[in-house]
Amino acid sequence: SLLPAVSTVDAHHSFMAEFDQGKRVAIDGVVTKVEWQNPHTFFYVDAKDETGKMVHWVLETGSPGALEMRGWTRGTMKTGDRVVVSGYRSKTDPSRAAARSVTFPDGRTLFGGQMNDGGPAK
Repeated sequence: SLLPAVSTVDAHHSFMAEFDQGKRVAIDGVVTKVEWQNPHTFFYVDAKDETGKMVHWVLETGSPGALEMRGWTRGTMKTGDRVVVSGYRSKTDPSRAAARSVTFPDGRTLFGGQMNDGGPAK
């Protein structure tokens, strides 16, 4: 049980270095790929920006273990699902973000952010 605490600290530093809490983003699009892996799970979403141009988003969430504690399973998100993502933009890549929460086609919203990303507890 000491290891998860260490990885949470690492994830916190990584989040603060890579993402800007002052730059919220909302993405409504279609999942094109899911990478369920450590230390962070990634998923990819195609969504149109405000000008109608297609953007290929790279979205980062917590580790598989952290996501499972929040109600996720490997089958929660599937290629082709339309999702609405709320998150924080990358400091360096305009099409990358930390996914704080994800709303799924059935209406469920699950938390996907890091524990120490500065957002609300749920």
